Amino acid sequence: MSTRGHLEVKNSHLVLGGVDTVTLAEQFGTPLYVTNEARIRVNYQRFKDAFPNADIYYAAKSNYNLTVLKILAEEGAGADVFSGGELHCALKAGIPSDKILFNGNSKTDAELEMAVKNNIRVSVDSLDELRTLSEIAHEHDHKAEVAFRVNPDVSPHTHPKIATGLRETKFGIPSSDVIAVYKEAQSMGDIKIVGIHCHIGSQIIDVSPFIEATKKMIDLAEELTGLGIQLEFIDLGGGLGIPYENEIAPSPKDLANAILPVFAEGLKALEIHPRLILEPGRYITADTTILLAKVNTVKHAYRNFVGVDAGFNLLIRPAMYDAYHRIIVANKAGEKSSAVYTIVGPICESGDVLARDRFLPNIEKDDLIAILDVGAYGFSMSSQYNGRPRCAELLVLDGKVDVIRRGESYDDLLSNQVFPSRFR
Repeated sequence: MSTRGHLEVKNSHLVLGGVDTVTLAEQFGTPLYVTNEARIRVNYQRFKDAFPNADIYYAAKSNYNLTVLKILAEEGAGADVFSGGELHCALKAGIPSDKILFNGNSKTDAELEMAVKNNIRVSVDSLDELRTLSEIAHEHDHKAEVAFRVNPDVSPHTHPKIATGLRETKFGIPSSDVIAVYKEAQSMGDIKIVGIHCHIGSQIIDVSPFIEATKKMIDLAEELTGLGIQLEFIDLGGGLGIPYENEIAPSPKDLANAILPVFAEGLKALEIHPRLILEPGRYITADTTILLAKVNTVKHAYRNFVGVDAGFNLLIRPAMYDAYHRIIVANKAGEKSSAVYTIVGPICESGDVLARDRFLPNIEKDDLIAILDVGAYGFSMSSQYNGRPRCAELLVLDGKVDVIRRGESYDDLLSNQVFPSRFR
């Protein structure tokens, strides 16, 4: 059995960050998310090394655990946030306010006010939002720094639910309309224009859409320069994919080789010097983390169903996107595969399937299943559906283990519920 990168097999057990995953399951119970700190740092540095003169704003939506954000803050990352909650976490983790961009297509007035009060730059997604932000900034006697998110109408060749740069998506201002919005912003005394922003999608494993988006952003930068707007940054978003299955995914260096010449040539022709911002999320966190689940039952029916104690309440990607995640029998990682199994969760939904028809070692009750590459859009998309408490998260590093999120109890399911007085 082959493992990826930082994963090892010792004595037929899967090992992550120098720690035996079987021991972790015995000590902390299952389900259990386990993250390798060293891998986070390595992945970030690969991106930074590929783009040494760019600002790397980690996409907090992929995994906003405070410890993960703190690690990235130590590495020098900024943050792309999509909600007031993500902004709160980024600030609490120590990411400086001047290295945060508040993105999002439907920000509340309260979130815009939060951005103004904390001197956070806002990526404005509509003319309506611009006018609201101007009013809020005026009320606080503040000049709000803004970029505008452009919808560049670029097809990223990814799952339709995570393609965000297509003309028909809800994100961004159409490129044909954005110049008019910039002109209106120029007339607002409470608004300072500092940048331009796009993001074309997620899990993209072909660099050509990034090249197309870069060219379109340079063309828009030329028009903005003609209006007398001095751009401090051009944000090209994130979206670089990883090889979940057998894909050949480009590295950050491949992405840099594709877009940096286009970017540099465009700026040179325009004689402008804005900073480049990139927003990787999945590339930095996805392969850092595994989800451990205990086998509750093996049922030989239409398929060989393996029922485990984690379902789409903890990892919704397979149900939502038909996403592929590699599976390892963690306590039999050194054994040969012998049968085909379908791994299912305990949720009362037929779609609660984590992996279909996988060739694996003989699986029995109480075996330990490891689901790989769950560090992005895993726990961050989890829920308490079916009344199931969310599990703990651990951080491992060179054989050491820390709890970075305590598992919930049944009482936590009720923590914010109250009976109306007539029921007391």
